[in-house]
Amino acid sequence: MSPPRSSTAYLKAATVFALAASTALGPIFAGQAQAIRIFGMRFFESAEEQVQVLDPVNYTLTFEPGTDDEELREALENASQLNQDQEKPVSGDLGLLIKARDDRERLLAALYEKARYGGTVTILINGQDIDSLPPDPSFPDGQAVPVTVRVAPGPAFTLGSVRFEGDAAGLDPATYDLTRGARADSTLIIKAGEQIVVDLKEQSRPLAKITERSVVADHATSTVDVTIRAESGPVAPVGALTVTGTRTVDPNFVRDYSRLNHGRPYSPENIRKAAERLRTLNVFSSVTIVEADQLAPDGTIPMNIQVSEGRHRYFGFGGQVSTTDGLGLQGYWGHRNLFGRAESLRIEGSVDRIGETTDVGGLDYSAGILFAKPGAFGPASTFTASLKAAIVDPDAYNAKTITAAAGAGFELTPEDTVSVGAELSWADIDDAFGSNSYLTAAIPLEYVRDTRDDKLNPTEGYRAMINAKPSYEIEGQTFFSSFETSASAYYAPGSENRFVLAGKLGAGVLVGGDELSDIPATRRFFLGGGGSVRGYSFQEISPRNDDNEETGGRSYVNGSLEVRIAVTDTIGVVPFIDAGSVSTSTAPDFSDIRAGAGIGLRYATPFGPIRLDFAVPLNKYPGGTEYGIYAGIGQSF
Repeated sequence: MSPPRSSTAYLKAATVFALAASTALGPIFAGQAQAIRIFGMRFFESAEEQVQVLDPVNYTLTFEPGTDDEELREALENASQLNQDQEKPVSGDLGLLIKARDDRERLLAALYEKARYGGTVTILINGQDIDSLPPDPSFPDGQAVPVTVRVAPGPAFTLGSVRFEGDAAGLDPATYDLTRGARADSTLIIKAGEQIVVDLKEQSRPLAKITERSVVADHATSTVDVTIRAESGPVAPVGALTVTGTRTVDPNFVRDYSRLNHGRPYSPENIRKAAERLRTLNVFSSVTIVEADQLAPDGTIPMNIQVSEGRHRYFGFGGQVSTTDGLGLQGYWGHRNLFGRAESLRIEGSVDRIGETTDVGGLDYSAGILFAKPGAFGPASTFTASLKAAIVDPDAYNAKTITAAAGAGFELTPEDTVSVGAELSWADIDDAFGSNSYLTAAIPLEYVRDTRDDKLNPTEGYRAMINAKPSYEIEGQTFFSSFETSASAYYAPGSENRFVLAGKLGAGVLVGGDELSDIPATRRFFLGGGGSVRGYSFQEISPRNDDNEETGGRSYVNGSLEVRIAVTDTIGVVPFIDAGSVSTSTAPDFSDIRAGAGIGLRYATPFGPIRLDFAVPLNKYPGGTEYGIYAGIGQSF
């Protein structure tokens, strides 16, 4: 066992290199050997690589929004392409006129969105109103053409009478935020009509539609009267379900896995979930479910699942550098459609602590083969199997392990899943209790309820988990079991989610085994690191013996509290505090509570927020970690 490593920083994944083909991180490729696109963003792009404009015409813009209302001013400035693109030339004099005419429509739409139904927009090009210009205008060459945009917003209109007619007559307008006296934003009226159709369709009426939506403005009273008429159509179940676009994936599997069974009640929500379910298989680059525009003779609604298969084979490698653990490298290869029914196979390996030790035998190694078969025991199930080997050397122990596991997960509802499996693990461990070998059989059981609105960046909902792992250590003939539970919850006051309160609480207990050494160190409890108590290094929080060696514990309790503050649409800051305690007794005794506090930075991307957290221990161990830096993708919990 190597001695405990004292450090002044813990920087995991601070430097990440990722080059992969057909991975979840998206395409990374070079064009013209110069520009590089990563996650859809271009880097090192020269001016010559930008799109060239034919017959370029420059213009100068005078933008007069006609209001001191900051919200309205910002909406108008954002809606105006003339304003947004004023540093870019347009193609020809006619192109400038077309852009101006389009701008007028965009600005009027922006006024209606803010309930300004009496507003006017006037645009002058070279001093002339665009309505008085000829179809093929000609402006002076050699100089920027002056353009003036004048907006007269007028008063904000409010809702007058609101009537729902036809099959929508029984619905309450207030449910759709249409109440007399409220500001009559056009987006609110449009949204109400769309939601009425959704609600009628959720009654298994696939042909529901809006037949009339009228908005009559009274300029004398600055009010609008709204009438929405809907036709629900007949109740119809799901009918014939066809699949198009498959090449190597079995279309019958696609049909079954969608769970849009023939005869099942029609539901837009079920259709949305079916599309999401098929996308998560990672074998399709696109999934679209199209409903027929009329019922079949038997009164059902036919549907077509349109898919486009992506690349099934992929490979990649990555790395991280840490001031405590040196350089780590990982590589993997995978296949997402092994036998034609979205079976996945992944082979992976890693080497860590390069540079932290010069002894090749002292490096950390891991390798694994993972297999998954969706729909193995019905559409709502997944079978998994894995074989993993590792040599690891955290501060608390040195372990060589080989683990074989198999199991199945079942989706009870979209929010509830259960899993059961079997596991056999061999471990040769050098720790505070000396050198011991363990051969352990276990039956992992788990239940999860997840109502979060976004798995990587939740703003509301909760996730609760409870698991049990009855185990038998064969060489020592010892029965023991671990039980763990955790719950995290999220709350965002206000509608813009600028502030999100996030909290997490977890606990675990080990029962059985006469002595702590009867239980493998890999199954004992430790805390510390980016996944539990930040500010401490990985597994640093632990009970210790008389020689100050970490022994691990039989129980733990930990909690975290974060305030996620959006500074801009892409940048956020997160002050947080974590705390935890690990005990040698089965019941937590809280005799040694360790806490860490810090602040994090978040950068929003299409694949989830990039996370960088800095934390300090509030009561560090003598000679222990003084601060920690943690990086990753997605929120910390």
